[in-house]
Amino acid sequence: MKIEKKLQNIVVSAIQALYGQSVPEETVQLSKTKKDFKGHLTLVVFPFLKISRKNPEQTAQEIGEYLRDNTIEVSDFNVIKGFLNITIAPSSWLELLDEVNSNPGYGFSSETPESPLVMIEYSSPNTNKPLHLGHIRNNLLGFSLSRILSANGNKVVKTNIVNDRGIHICKSMLAWKKWGKGVTPESSGKKGDHLVGDFYVLFDKHYKEEIKKLIAEGQTEESAKKNAPLILEAQDMLRQWEAGDKEVVSLWETMNSWVYAGFDQTYKVLGVDFDKIYYESETYLTGKDVVLEGLEKGIFFRKEDGSVWADLTGDGLDQKLLLRGDGTSVYMTQDIGTAKLRFDDYPINKMVYVVGNEQNYHFQVLSILLDKLGFEFGKGLTHFSYGMVELPEGKMKSREGTVVDADDLVEEMVNTARETSKELGKLDNCTPKEAEEISRTVGLGALKYFILKVDPRKNMTFNPKESIDFNGNTGPFIQYTYARIRSVLRKAEEAGINITERISGDLNLSEKEESLIQNLADFAAIVKQAGEEYNPGLIANYVYELVKEYNQFYHDFSILKEENQALRNFRLLLSKNVAATVKKSFWMLGIDVPERM
Repeated sequence: MKIEKKLQNIVVSAIQALYGQSVPEETVQLSKTKKDFKGHLTLVVFPFLKISRKNPEQTAQEIGEYLRDNTIEVSDFNVIKGFLNITIAPSSWLELLDEVNSNPGYGFSSETPESPLVMIEYSSPNTNKPLHLGHIRNNLLGFSLSRILSANGNKVVKTNIVNDRGIHICKSMLAWKKWGKGVTPESSGKKGDHLVGDFYVLFDKHYKEEIKKLIAEGQTEESAKKNAPLILEAQDMLRQWEAGDKEVVSLWETMNSWVYAGFDQTYKVLGVDFDKIYYESETYLTGKDVVLEGLEKGIFFRKEDGSVWADLTGDGLDQKLLLRGDGTSVYMTQDIGTAKLRFDDYPINKMVYVVGNEQNYHFQVLSILLDKLGFEFGKGLTHFSYGMVELPEGKMKSREGTVVDADDLVEEMVNTARETSKELGKLDNCTPKEAEEISRTVGLGALKYFILKVDPRKNMTFNPKESIDFNGNTGPFIQYTYARIRSVLRKAEEAGINITERISGDLNLSEKEESLIQNLADFAAIVKQAGEEYNPGLIANYVYELVKEYNQFYHDFSILKEENQALRNFRLLLSKNVAATVKKSFWMLGIDVPERM
């Protein structure tokens, strides 16, 4: 915020003039004045007491008087113990609004040839089931993070690793082969990812029956799980796939193609995309080669059963399996291969994995292993670890078919948005096409905002009903305010009122108007902080506070009916910039805003 920087310099000059000593700029700590007190910015004077040789109140008083009497930026001040609350002059706020208004990209940094390249991996689905609520949080966080880092001037590559091989895929394939009777997405009328997911659930049902039977025959539960005929068949199918068996590979290609078509539809609806998609089936062999190379170099060791392990006890961890005794890969092997291929493909400066916090240990190990293997990027990996998302009813389990499918949830959100909007009269003057578009925008906006406003590190409960509310900290509340501002600006245009892009006249601003400008100017700092902390929640909660402040202003002050033309123009210009900042904030969250509601 430009005014804070300017004030910092002025305080440094004030201390030099008052006490004859220069102080470093960083010792001048300014923060937003708390709402309970009068003022805009608060200066902490404790760092200057040794220089002033006076108590906190006297020091604050002297600095405050100097600022008020010697600068045009400060109009007043008050002292609360060791805190100097500074009131900024109206002319400075108008200058600040001019600065924000004259730069359409205010708060965003442009990419340069020297900008670092950040690769962000998100989504990472398995091809044995449709995307669910947990994937929604992952996709929304990853996509939003890509836009926030882009807004901070980084080059960004969005990537996805599709887990398209492994025992879980073979379970769906085996179930389809046994009980599918040749069904396809076309013959069933089902999305391909949903159809394949049904067979994954069916496998688990039959597998549990077999386990139960073996236990009744005297086996332990652990033994029954290992010896059940279905799991042995699935393991055999995996070995056949890795050996390139034509029939197994053909079935795998067919069922995966069904799933990819389904995923693409869901990604499109969610509004997320990728610059590059990697497939585990194409990366795991590279991983195996790297691991075997590490084995030859003595970085890893082989056990009697032929399995390959990494001994990480020296790093305070345990031993980690990298290749099974039968030579098949594990997730870690694939991630090593994928990492190598990515750094071969791109000059990556930073690699960010958007993966749930249940994988914290996995990425800790991956970073150590890549470093041991001699890859420079090993230590620099970032695991963007986020908490789990649940529904009010509790946890979800895909094996048991109790997961909330992403497609079903999106449809429910759009339907609820339509019903709620109708009840509140938000769609009264809309054509059917406009009403449908608004319902989709509001439904998806509600879903995305509700998930992204929460600190990503925390577990959360997603409540569909709470998320679609036109009051409170919700997406629809913010979207409706944006549409309201756009309506005001359209009415001004229809009335022949031209918004002058420069503010003229000596205006007396209200506290609310000053506060709004201060909030607008804070946008740049919030974007920077969200990029540094990898936290879309900061953007979400910033824009909510901005909109809440604007609605109070809208309620208390006239805009179009204001008789003072200079004041009317200022309020229109202020409204226009609030709308622009809402749109930029929601762009970073991957949320659309409706022009009318």
